[in-house]
Amino acid sequence: MIDTHCHFDMMPQPETYIRQKERAGDIVIGMTNLPSHFQMGCPHLKGYKHIRLALGLHPLLAAENKTEIPLFKRLVDQTSYIGEIGLDFSREGISTKKEQITVLREVLGTIQGRNKIVSVHSRRAEKELLSLLCEYGIKNVIFHWYSGSVDLIPAILERGFYFSINEAMCRSKNGQAIIAKIPKDRILTETDAPYNKCCDISKTLESLCVSENEVYENFKRLLAAIV
Repeated sequence: MIDTHCHFDMMPQPETYIRQKERAGDIVIGMTNLPSHFQMGCPHLKGYKHIRLALGLHPLLAAENKTEIPLFKRLVDQTSYIGEIGLDFSREGISTKKEQITVLREVLGTIQGRNKIVSVHSRRAEKELLSLLCEYGIKNVIFHWYSGSVDLIPAILERGFYFSINEAMCRSKNGQAIIAKIPKDRILTETDAPYNKCCDISKTLESLCVSENEVYENFKRLLAAIV
């Protein structure tokens, strides 16, 4: 199983969780919401073969944590994975729109030209986020739990980007409409656990009519792009 977007650092017993996943041979990319969270988590992952930690600065935390931008810049070369980053212009985040864009520009400027795999949050800000990713020439992007317009999907695919799909998306009408527009060679799987309770990857694969091997081949292709 491949989980390209989860938050095991936010789970009640993260070390137990990642040990179980490691024993199962599952590949898990743990997102972080702040650079300081990444800094705290890194020492706990030494020796793991399949578990990785991404360096993030979540858009809903960006405005009040701008002081962590220098830390993000110091830590950026400690991992090949960036996330969770992005924009959120939903009711929850619209009041900090300007600050989010400012922080994201700093983040994108930092990873520009570096070989990273980047997981992005794009709620109600899909066009703006895609425009910024293009402006900074960011590659190897995964749109996590995409919920935007299906009309924008071709432009995202044209950039060579991927989409990570979870069980909750497969269950919703909007999610199904989005999934129908994504070719199988651009699909990755995620849980977004513990925030998403509907996150069984086996059920996701069944709904998508794709195999574990097909998703693995997609992920392997993405990995090859950062070597």
